[in-house]
Amino acid sequence: MGFIKRRQEPELPPVAMIVGLGNPGAQYAGTRHNVGFEIVESLAKAKGIALKTHRYQSQYGIGLVSGCSVVLVKPLTYMNLSGRAVASLARTFAIQPNHILVVADDMDLPLGRLRLKAKGSSGGHNGHKSIIQQLGTDEYPRLKVGIGKEGDAIDHVLSRFSPQERSTLSTVLSRSVEGCELWLSEGAEKAMNFLNSS
Repeated sequence: MGFIKRRQEPELPPVAMIVGLGNPGAQYAGTRHNVGFEIVESLAKAKGIALKTHRYQSQYGIGLVSGCSVVLVKPLTYMNLSGRAVASLARTFAIQPNHILVVADDMDLPLGRLRLKAKGSSGGHNGHKSIIQQLGTDEYPRLKVGIGKEGDAIDHVLSRFSPQERSTLSTVLSRSVEGCELWLSEGAEKAMNFLNSS
């Protein structure tokens, strides 16, 4: 089962949070490390949710996705301090970790591969390390987005996608948006079946 539906105004308190990880600033826009930002931006655009509020070290917006009142978040702390923003918003809106979906890049997955997990370790990802530390648990769902692995790790995550890779990424963005909607409307298991089989 999914979340309790909110069929009234989106000003109602959100029942879930979807966080896209990345680094703020034009110099990082379009890099592999910022694919979480891109997915949240795509979801916000598809649902007409303006990410216009700047508070709690985040840029965020609240609106309806699959009938649920949700806060969509881009932390502005830089990747390795993402947990500060996530924990602040979780406290503010009284959202439990298992209702926080974190979307982030993953070098251990090939480009285009998606994997939704209910919980897990950081896998060496600095954003997840910070979130686990600040929330005090690793039991929050996360959508891992494959960016492949090539050469030096830091250089790779901060590099931009080639035109050919961008073509693949457009499919990833649309499928991720659909998966986030499914997570809210039908629950984690159905979202996993959809995303993890891609």
